[in-house]
Amino acid sequence: MKAMVAEKQAGISTHPLTLKEVPTPEPEKGELLLRISACGICHTDLHVVEGDLPPKKIPIIPGHQVVGRVEKVGEGISTFRKGDRVGVPWLHWACGKCRYCKKGNENLCEQAKFTGYHVNGGFAEYMTVPADFAYRIPDVFDDLHAAPLLCAGIIGYRSLRLSGIQPGQRLGLFGFGASAHLAIQVAVHWKCEVYVFSRSAEHRKLAEALGARWTGTADQRPPHLLDSAILFAPVGHLVHNALNVLDKGGTLAINAIYLSPIPQLPYEAIYHEKTVRTVANSTRQDAREFLKVAAEIPIRTEIETFRLEEANQALEKLKSAAIQGAGVLKID
Repeated sequence: MKAMVAEKQAGISTHPLTLKEVPTPEPEKGELLLRISACGICHTDLHVVEGDLPPKKIPIIPGHQVVGRVEKVGEGISTFRKGDRVGVPWLHWACGKCRYCKKGNENLCEQAKFTGYHVNGGFAEYMTVPADFAYRIPDVFDDLHAAPLLCAGIIGYRSLRLSGIQPGQRLGLFGFGASAHLAIQVAVHWKCEVYVFSRSAEHRKLAEALGARWTGTADQRPPHLLDSAILFAPVGHLVHNALNVLDKGGTLAINAIYLSPIPQLPYEAIYHEKTVRTVANSTRQDAREFLKVAAEIPIRTEIETFRLEEANQALEKLKSAAIQGAGVLKID
């Protein structure tokens, strides 16, 4: 099969992903073999390729927003059959036995494996996945538009939940890429007032089209203080900006697997019972709940498509915030 393989971690400008012929994997007991049709690209893929995240498997095939059809069914599976359309997200496997899993926090599992990081992912024609960590895609979405739901959508949904935002309240989104452009649609569905902060005029225009009450840059003040905020951009100094416009008792959720250093904070920035918390991965329950809500709305995904062999160029565009909405590899 063809795959884009990272044989070492290096800056994306050097085009470290190489198109190669590699063996097609075989499903083990409890696994599915998928023929992949689409895979979204994500900042986490960029962090894996460039080395912002320590390597767990090298060489590695990145990609963790995968849509495909079951080609083979491993032993012991009755939930899927050949031809079924399924999606694969970031969480590839959790042990189910550690203290985190037992508390319902499998996203924090001590032995967790992640797609495109610990195991080969979706920048390829085929991949395997444990059947217990694969999801049926609602019929309302085609393959290309479904792909961003599987990480950008799921982690955006978890970020909304952890921000504590309630229907009718004011929510700030800092950065407006793949995840934020899906999260805003859930927030608007919940009748929240959404305020979007982005350096990109095109991204602000998209936010307005999707229902933002106000848009501006991160150094501007919105017309009202915010009840909750989510930081999507992996830029540490924006924590200051978000806290400065957060109301008393508000929560800032940081949606980033990697973040540049946060400058020193004066105590008054977090006084009056403000909360700062991070969002780490997601659970299967997050995935099930989000896909259900996404189909009910239904969420509209803005995408820009690339061929498999254009994965380096796609990640370059992602790094420079030049993609409107989400980037997706179309795999023929």
